Amino acid sequence: MDKDLHIKKLSINDIVHFEQLIKLFADIFEMKEFCMPKRAYLHKLLSKDDFHVFAVIKESSVIGGLTAYTLSQYYCEKPLAYIFDLAVSPQWQRQGVGKALIQETKLYFQQNGYEALFVQAENADTHAVEFYRKTQPTTEDGVLHFTWEKQ
Repeated sequence: MDKDLHIKKLSINDIVHFEQLIKLFADIFEMKEFCMPKRAYLHKLLSKDDFHVFAVIKESSVIGGLTAYTLSQYYCEKPLAYIFDLAVSPQWQRQGVGKALIQETKLYFQQNGYEALFVQAENADTHAVEFYRKTQPTTEDGVLHFTWEKQ
């Protein structure tokens, strides 16, 4: 990874970086008609203990990042961390940025007493599946994903 890049866990004071990351997600995930949530809502999210945002920053711009949620367990007292979204700007892909982001995030959760960090990827998203396999996960499960949306 480029030495001018750094990975930062965002805090409530990092709203501009959070907005940059959300815009990156919207671009990468091709979200049509995306509308940025109000800053008050984003501040509220960043203040939560069970919501985590990590950003890869070059100079003052976000070029990648991920969001994760804490999931409390009832089988174990240690929580799990679930990566919800992860993206890296196209010009920075395949340069170790995403892998460094996973490693830094994994280290953060290990140091903070989490049992595991996990992510889901759709089989059809071959790029994501290949990427996650390269990050050396300890296990890989075949899982179906079911969704119930408001109709």
